[in-house]
Amino acid sequence: MKAIWYEGLGPAREVLQQGEMDSPEPGPGEVRVKLHASGVNPADVKRRGLGTYGMDYPRIIPNSDGAGIIDAAGDEVSDIEVGQRVWLFNGQRQGRAFGTAAEYITLDAWLVAPLPDTLGFDEGACLGIPCMTGHHNVFSDGPVTGKTVLVTGGAGAVGHYAIQWARWGGATVIATVSSDAKAAHAVAGGAHHTVNYRDDDPAQQIFDLTGGEGVDRIVEVDLAANLGLTAKALKSGGTVSVYASTGDPENLMLRMALRNARLRFMVLHSVPRAAIDAARTDIVTWLADGNGLHTVAGTFPLMQCAEAHEYVESGAKMGTVIVRPAD
Repeated sequence: MKAIWYEGLGPAREVLQQGEMDSPEPGPGEVRVKLHASGVNPADVKRRGLGTYGMDYPRIIPNSDGAGIIDAAGDEVSDIEVGQRVWLFNGQRQGRAFGTAAEYITLDAWLVAPLPDTLGFDEGACLGIPCMTGHHNVFSDGPVTGKTVLVTGGAGAVGHYAIQWARWGGATVIATVSSDAKAAHAVAGGAHHTVNYRDDDPAQQIFDLTGGEGVDRIVEVDLAANLGLTAKALKSGGTVSVYASTGDPENLMLRMALRNARLRFMVLHSVPRAAIDAARTDIVTWLADGNGLHTVAGTFPLMQCAEAHEYVESGAKMGTVIVRPAD
């Protein structure tokens, strides 16, 4: 099969290699997916470009999300059929060195889910980690019906899905953004209100939108950068669910204690299986009912995977960058 891989960490154009590898065979409980689209997430480029994670394997095929067609199944697979269109998540995690920047991937059957015929493969590859992370962060502390949810970074891939999940769950949704274009994107996803975090005192704007009470729940994209706003905007006794941070926040204990806050942190690949299954079930139902706005930021052929990684690193994208293994 054609594949992209790296054997050391560094800039995309320096370390990403391309060539032929043996096509994988599914083992017990596994399926093989012929990939039509590979989603590139920020975590994928960080694992390749930074020394934070290290090299867990001598060779790594990047990218964890994707969509395609099951073309083989191992023993003990009963609920998914060969020929079925699927989306997948956590491809290059949990003991697997080889992700979705290739023509084929094998992985446990519970890491794939049906893709409705109404969605293309590019849209399917947008789901995966962003959609599941958004779901988990919105509902990690229970239902949100009648609550106010603040989504920081509402135009990002996770943030945009978090907006959609919070709206689906019956919440009033506020999103922080950095431009009019991103505000429009957040509103299209279901945000009732947007606040430009570059304005003077955005926390006061959020307080005004909540009648001076603050928000019940915050889905947080960068706790270190946003702690000042988060601590001010949160209702006393509220929940902050964090999925990323650019560093360790200063005075976190004091600021959160003053709000009587509940803090939750998550990384999708370590979320308990029961929570993963619940999110997967909700997403399948949600998609089948015709829900979901899936934003493709750009597409690249497989052999331009380095350019796709660079686009993600640039911070200019709005949505998910897609690599097409068949191109």
